[in-house]
Amino acid sequence: MNSNRIRFALFWYGLVCGGLLAEPATGPLHVCPTNPRYFSDGTGRAIYLTGSHTWSSLQELGITNPPPAFDFSSYLDFLERHHHNFIRLWRWEFPHWIEKSKQRPFYCEPHPWRRTGPGEALDGRPKFDLQKFDEGYFDRLRTRTEAASKRGIYVSIMLFEGWGLRFVPDGEKAHPFYPSNNINHTKIDLKEGFKGIELFTLSFPRINALQEAYVRKVIDTVNDLDNVLYEIANESDFSTTEWQYHMIRFVKEYEATKPKQHPVGMTSIGYGVDDLERLLKSPADWISPNPDHFDYKTNPPAADGKKVILPDTDHLWGVGGDVAWVWKSFLRGNNPIYMDPVDPRSVWEPMPPNAEDVRNNLGYARRLAERIDLARMKPTPELANTGYCLANPGAEYVIYQPKPGEAFEVVLKAGSYRYEWFDPSKGAIGGEGTIEVTDGSRQFRAPFNQDAVLYLKTR
Repeated sequence: MNSNRIRFALFWYGLVCGGLLAEPATGPLHVCPTNPRYFSDGTGRAIYLTGSHTWSSLQELGITNPPPAFDFSSYLDFLERHHHNFIRLWRWEFPHWIEKSKQRPFYCEPHPWRRTGPGEALDGRPKFDLQKFDEGYFDRLRTRTEAASKRGIYVSIMLFEGWGLRFVPDGEKAHPFYPSNNINHTKIDLKEGFKGIELFTLSFPRINALQEAYVRKVIDTVNDLDNVLYEIANESDFSTTEWQYHMIRFVKEYEATKPKQHPVGMTSIGYGVDDLERLLKSPADWISPNPDHFDYKTNPPAADGKKVILPDTDHLWGVGGDVAWVWKSFLRGNNPIYMDPVDPRSVWEPMPPNAEDVRNNLGYARRLAERIDLARMKPTPELANTGYCLANPGAEYVIYQPKPGEAFEVVLKAGSYRYEWFDPSKGAIGGEGTIEVTDGSRQFRAPFNQDAVLYLKTR
């Protein structure tokens, strides 16, 4: 076996078997200057982000009081086993709430502020003091982010959570900022009849000051770590747009006074309304769209580098997606991430039957991204009639054929290439060889009757 063949064999061995053990995350990340579809860690290489995130990754969450402890160490083992390198570290704002009529209540702890009293909040526990931080919460934030970093996993720290304030009936009454739940006289700003999502506007300067103090505390806690990203708020609606822009700028301005600066993200309102324009106009470094402008579910658009795009099944389906979605997203220059119940006893959505296939293929795509020269690869759907091609023309091509067994054509530059087939359904190599081509279109057909990934590299 010659040296090129050995290198290719090692390439696919790493793709399927995982290669070397995970190394610590390096960074901090910044938008890759040569290929702004991705982040870079400062070495010049592009970093492809992908992974499974779950609701209990930071705070305990469940239908018992107290909620069950989440085994974060086992979760990191799960991520490492699947070769994932990105999670959202979820933040929940309510200590206690009922999502739907006659449904059992949810419980969540800990929270950023101490419950000192005097007096009881509406949940029967001591009121919050919004000027005294719960150091246990921030110690946990620090410890979990640092533990992920040692496994090579990047963490987006969710600062605020908007879904609950939008959809939980009377959710505002469960919030620490609700006047009856704290000792800080927030009733001066928030009358008892306010609607919760108003918290995420610029209408209440004293409230905004408390929010900014909390954000500063988060940044102070993790600024020295390389694996940090920030997300302003999960699924907050259009009324919060200017507040989110303000908070993005606030994070950037405060981090500018610190040793390290990290990417800041803005995520979708969720499915049902087109919000891509406000994400693209934002000062955020990365965004997670929904499916209502382009179809990020079944035919994701090619990323153009205006933002680093992390399509998130949370905003597309809730829990959903399949293997084809993984490869289509990857070969259109996106960084797909997966909302994952992880534990079959999840308090929300059941485990999809294809979950393990999706997790595995997120990892396969990441391993492939690590071994190609990703900083030079761009989505070039016009080069393959499947529509899914990531290429540095004349050097490397990755093509996805979603239609099992069908032939397809790829436009190549003249040269000598090694080719390899990968079967996503089995996680297995399906064939290899060499070809000589002249400029123009070349037909290919996978040697197995499944959807297929073809990798071509000049010899």
